[in-house]
Amino acid sequence: MKLAVTGKGGVGKTTFCALLSHALIKKGHKVLLIDADPDMNLATVIGIPEETKITPIVELKELIAERTGVEPGKPAPLFKMNPRVDDIPDRFCVSHNGMKLIVMGTIRSGGGGCACPENAFLKSLLSYLVVATDEWVILDMEAGIEHLGRGTAIGVDCMIVVVEPNRTSIETADRIKRLAGEIGIKRVLLVGNKTETKEEREYLSKHTEGHEIIGFLDISDGIRNLSRTGGSFEDPGGRSMQQVDLILEQLTAVGAAK
Repeated sequence: MKLAVTGKGGVGKTTFCALLSHALIKKGHKVLLIDADPDMNLATVIGIPEETKITPIVELKELIAERTGVEPGKPAPLFKMNPRVDDIPDRFCVSHNGMKLIVMGTIRSGGGGCACPENAFLKSLLSYLVVATDEWVILDMEAGIEHLGRGTAIGVDCMIVVVEPNRTSIETADRIKRLAGEIGIKRVLLVGNKTETKEEREYLSKHTEGHEIIGFLDISDGIRNLSRTGGSFEDPGGRSMQQVDLILEQLTAVGAAK
């Protein structure tokens, strides 16, 4: 399946991506992770050593210029909207413990959301990774809803919105579901994160009518400790992986029903 993971800032999207990836690897699946979050923390969370060199795709200025038909560093009113990208995964993916990671990076110039060679290249690469690969693809997206306006998640099988048991997180999920439908993403699923009590799980279930919740991840001392120490989330301890396995079962059922 091809999954896009999103939600309000700080809800635990990247942690969920890492846990789900480890669960898939343990079951023998191939996994491609795409870090499309401007914070670019996914490499750390899945346990890639700090000294490993990872080049964000957006920093490949000369390659992007060549593929889009512009001159590096110069204004580009005209450029190729569908540049060649099929060789990029093999050249720039980083492999770690059976999974592959590619980091997209962030356009830092003013008007970064507008049409420009860098955005055209990133969108073409995302589309290729989502459509042309024969593995599980997990896209760790930026927080909020702006990315949906740019259509960068088109082509995924479903979008997973990570929510906390509070009103603002649920409001963001409502907006994401509406905008996802407008760009053709028909399946939007919720994962409740950082739940601590039965009451908090019930709160999410009650206040997310119209959404499909596929599971909950309780607050975990193991995950808290890993967040502080920078260790790998492969084995966070506690019930976390058991709960992720249950979520994976639900996702597999969704995939089988497509």
